[in-house]
Amino acid sequence: MSTLDATRAELALVVLYLNKAEARDKICRAIQYGSKFLSDGQPGTAQNVDKSTSLARKVFRLFKFVNDLHGLISPVPQGTPVPLVLLGKSKNALLSTFLFLDQIVWLGRTGIYKNKERAELIGRISLFCWMGSSICTTLVELGELGRLSASMKKLEKRLKDSDKYKNEEYRVKLQNSNERTLALVKAGMDIVVAVGLLQLAPKKVTPRVTGAFGFVSSLISCYQFSGKKWHGIDVSSGLYVDTVGRCGSLASNNT
Repeated sequence: MSTLDATRAELALVVLYLNKAEARDKICRAIQYGSKFLSDGQPGTAQNVDKSTSLARKVFRLFKFVNDLHGLISPVPQGTPVPLVLLGKSKNALLSTFLFLDQIVWLGRTGIYKNKERAELIGRISLFCWMGSSICTTLVELGELGRLSASMKKLEKRLKDSDKYKNEEYRVKLQNSNERTLALVKAGMDIVVAVGLLQLAPKKVTPRVTGAFGFVSSLISCYQFSGKKWHGIDVSSGLYVDTVGRCGSLASNNT
């Protein structure tokens, strides 16, 4: 594939990424918390960017609560321990509630919903729901990492006379472990962000700390989303299918 073809394929990947509403939301989230870090809660341009971006993000999340509502009623993989199932369903319920209530908050901030005090109360309740879902996610990831670790140790014993990194099953489990570790780090950071937004520990979790954790968490979200498989493009493998059905690689190739 020529350099021009590789460049076109890479630009197609960027276009596809930015065409996703969820991707734009994650980028706006990084801008929002980056501005919060810069402003440190003080009036000025950075704080204005923080507030305006926060309001704009709520439009991207309209009716998004349906996603987790669907996850709540969907079956779980066989063999999943009951505690992890309950934690996973609790996460879905809490996140769906947060996204639903967040729509009312948006209505309040735009002036459509006139009861400002009620809107502020609903906003705090929604943030507690988000913090609860992040705590559930943290516990689920810890449990799944424990299960993966035990499974990988058993596999290592079976592969002790060979190179484990050449075994497809081991590589899949290792990749899954890395992804879950990253998700665990992000969930832990989101808990700190929620504590900051709710001002539960204002002396320790200042607006600057909240902004820093939120910004890093947002970058992780962007990275996680870029690793998803979309129609026509598998970002993780670097493969794409063009408009006439030909398969190619996103990696630069001068030949």
